[in-house]
This record gives sequence, C-alpha cells and structure tokens, in this order.
Amino acid sequence: MEPLASKIRPKSLEEFVGQEHLVGKDKPLRIAIKGRYLFSFILWGPPGVGKTTLARIYANALGAEYFELSAVSAGKDDIRKIVESKGWRGTLQDERSAGRVPLLDQPKVLFLDEIHRFNKAQQDYLLPSVESGKLTLIGATTENPSFEVISPLLSRCRVFVLNELNGEEMNRIIDRTGFQLSKDAKEWLIRMANGDARQAITMLENTVKFYKDITVENLKNTLQSKHLRYDKQADEHYNTISAFIKSMRASQPDAVLYYLARMVEAGEDPKFIARRMVVFASEDVGLADPKALMVANDVFRACETIGYPECAINLAHGAAYLALAPKSRDSYNAYFAAVEDVREHGNLPIPLNIRNAPTKLMKDLDYGKDYEMYDQESYLPEKLKGKKYLKRSKE
Repeated sequence: MEPLASKIRPKSLEEFVGQEHLVGKDKPLRIAIKGRYLFSFILWGPPGVGKTTLARIYANALGAEYFELSAVSAGKDDIRKIVESKGWRGTLQDERSAGRVPLLDQPKVLFLDEIHRFNKAQQDYLLPSVESGKLTLIGATTENPSFEVISPLLSRCRVFVLNELNGEEMNRIIDRTGFQLSKDAKEWLIRMANGDARQAITMLENTVKFYKDITVENLKNTLQSKHLRYDKQADEHYNTISAFIKSMRASQPDAVLYYLARMVEAGEDPKFIARRMVVFASEDVGLADPKALMVANDVFRACETIGYPECAINLAHGAAYLALAPKSRDSYNAYFAAVEDVREHGNLPIPLNIRNAPTKLMKDLDYGKDYEMYDQESYLPEKLKGKKYLKRSKE
C-alpha cells in the first residue's frame, strides 16, 4: 500500500508548502521551474522538508525523462544504465501515457538522494555525464556538500539550502492529511516532528492504524515503537550517528552519551557504533592520543564477545574517552595529501638506495647501494624531494 506521505505529495508549486526563499515569487527555483531552465543543482537540508518533491516538480516542468536513485544502494552500473537508456522511465511514465507532450530535446534528470553517500570514485564516474549534459543531476543531502561532494562535481551544480518547516507550515501539511485531531495533539505532533513533514505524516498514519483515535497519548505510544521511530535504513539512523560523531569531535561527552543512549535504546547494532568509534580514533584523535585507537578496538571486541545489554557500558566508556581525548587530524590530513600526489604523479621512481636487492643483477644495477639506516636524506621520489605531508599542529 502506498504510504500517505507519497499519496499527498504536492505535484506543483501551487500545492508545495515551505521554502519560500526558493519557490516564492521571483525566487530562484520558481523562476527555474516556470522558465523550464535546465541545470544541475543540489538540495541541502534536513529530512522531510521537500527535497524529493521539488525534484519531481522540476523534472515534470521540463518534460524530462526522470530517474530516482538512492546513493545508499546505487552504484556505477545504475548510472550507466540510465545514461544508456532510451525512452521514458520513472515517475513521468504516467505523464506520457496521459498524453503529455515532452520537449523535442528530452533531457534526462537524475535525482540522487543522499548524494553524500556516494564515494569519490562513484562521484568521479558520475561527473562526465553531468559535464557533457547527458544527465541533469539533482542531488539531495542532509550533509554539507562542501565536504561531501567532490569539487569538480560541486562546481557544476548550484546549491540550494532548504530550511526546517516552521509551525505554520507544518500545520498546513497536517491539515492536508484529512485526519481529525485536537489542538493539543496537533501541537504535540508539530513539536515532536521538529520541522520534518514526512515524519509527522507517518506518525499520524501509524497512530490511526494502531489506535484509530489521534490523541497525545496514542501519538506518544506510536513514537515509542522502536521499529516505527528508528528505521535503520532511514534518516533517523544516519542523523543520530552523525550527531554522535560530531559531538565526539566537539569534545561534548554529555551530547555523545545522549545520542549513544538513543541508538542503544532503539536497538542499533553495537558493532556499527563501535566501528565508527574505531574510525574516529584515528581520523579525529590520531596522534594527539595514540591510546585512543586501542580503546576503540577494545570496545569493538567487547561488543563482539559480550553483546547487549552489557556492551552498552563498554560503548559508553569508549565514547566518553574519545569525546574527552585531545584531537588531531594531522595523520589523516597527511595521508590524503600524499594520496593527491600519488594520483597526480602516478608511480614515481623509487630512489635506488632504498629499493630491495634480492638478486645479483639488482645489486649490479645499484639497487640498495649506499643505503644507510637512519639516513636523514629524504627517501621520497626525486620529484617530491622536500615535500612535507605530516604537519604537526604543535609546530
């Protein structure tokens, strides 16, 4: 059965609620949609504020061949199939059968949800199609695209920032569901949803399904249902782990323990949390406290061998330690600076004196010649002599 949020999804700007700074009179997205201007862009904002809806309205206005993918599950093959495909696809199939006349030069619009989940290689693969105009890209992300989208792709997209829906906007969306609820219940729902229309609509739908009457008490009971509130494939999952990591990075142990408790109480896989802590120990604590990696690995091992409920204590111990630990991204930054040179220069010749010389021929070719242990001369390839990747923060 089609979810209610999908059934009542706006199909035009006239039905759309919110984001007046983008779709109001003389605002950029309204101008683009009404003028049918073709360009790639990224929609950056919190969950449930209209990113997918705006993408569909835009594609329909263009008469485009429209595709939707989630970067969580999609890959290069999915992109290739779209680029090579012919004919109508996606949600616009019904528009065509209804007699809609497409543009003569029919564009392909790809809506890529959670674009920040695409790794660099996947984004690199997508780039030529966007650059050549074979695909018009609409990316959606809850994360800052400056950090999550590669520069060449980002430079070819305009970024539009979407805001949380305010109380009046949420009120209008709730009214559209057709459900009858008291003023108290509506006010409680708006506070709980925190500007996320999809979450509010889903809460209403599930409350009616389980309890029929929409009261504050029944809404609360629905909220407490773990499998409804914390879908491990949905926004709440990614938002909470993101908040957990960022709180550790900001050295805020109270926030760290709160978000950890939310994940544990929701039944999150403890090894998933512990894996992120192991990564964090090297990426964000690094050389400032080398013991942090040992602590994180021990927590992961405890989660493997002990499991819930006891390993929640181990997670709390490790998370608090990482939050309080000094932070250094020196080794992380140094590694990726080296990666840039590897990708730019390829396999530069390794200096002869540090090459392995297991055979006479290699020795005759001066492999390993004049090698001295603890030599102070740079062992980098000739082209990179003097390059310094590791720059300690204390220097």
